[in-house]
Amino acid sequence: MNRLGIELLSVFGMNPVEQVALAADLGCGHISSGLTQFQVNPHGYAPWSLKDDPALRREMVAAMRDRGVSLALGEGFAVRPGVDVRDRARELDIMAELGARCLGGVGMEPDGARLIDQFAALVEMAEARGLKVTIEFAPVLPVANLDQALALVAAVNRPDFRVLVDAMHFFRSGGDVAALAALDPDVIGYAQLCDAPLVAEEPDYMREATFERRVPGAGELPLAAFVAALPDHVVISLEVPMLTQAEAGVSPLDRLRPAVEAARRLIERKGTTGC
Repeated sequence: MNRLGIELLSVFGMNPVEQVALAADLGCGHISSGLTQFQVNPHGYAPWSLKDDPALRREMVAAMRDRGVSLALGEGFAVRPGVDVRDRARELDIMAELGARCLGGVGMEPDGARLIDQFAALVEMAEARGLKVTIEFAPVLPVANLDQALALVAAVNRPDFRVLVDAMHFFRSGGDVAALAALDPDVIGYAQLCDAPLVAEEPDYMREATFERRVPGAGELPLAAFVAALPDHVVISLEVPMLTQAEAGVSPLDRLRPAVEAARRLIERKGTTGC
């Protein structure tokens, strides 16, 4: 099974059709994408919006079909204070049109009861369109660690709501690979792979997470154990934004090829076929 993917954050403002081609050229079978262009755009890509451009959606679907790449994660479905997910039905419709497998949810709502209610509504809407939903945790968010993500999944109590495990967030929030490996495999819906120092060197956590991560093997995270703990069916997508390199003119292909090669070695070490 081709498990590797290229995350939206790794390519900054790249057009989604180009991202499909990049993933295929790197031998990866998946991408994540949002509906609008990432605001940081060091390569100067032309503006685009999947939300507003039906022709671009058709072109993306055709490119994925022709290159054998799937939209494994639809990004951008955060639960926020003062915003009702029930108002986002059209965005879910578009993700279904694009053939997304899953929506990437993030909990930014500090009110625990409202967080549960909003995710329950989001999952119900997604299920009606044949989509799953994940919850991503991070130590600077209201859903800060694996235990809190699992508690939210249990509270929502729907089979198509699962946990997204990001390597940096997992280890920085005190995650234990033995506990990860012991989980019911169906609880984990998606994984994001990168490397980083075990202890933050950048004081702004989200700046590091959004702009400056490292190729697997170039940091201190115990990634071999992390990959070994993941269920074999889970997509492992590379979220390795390297803004400094991009601003220096290093192409996405040259930035990400070492990450893909390192990830493939980790998967092969586990004994799976990988990509």
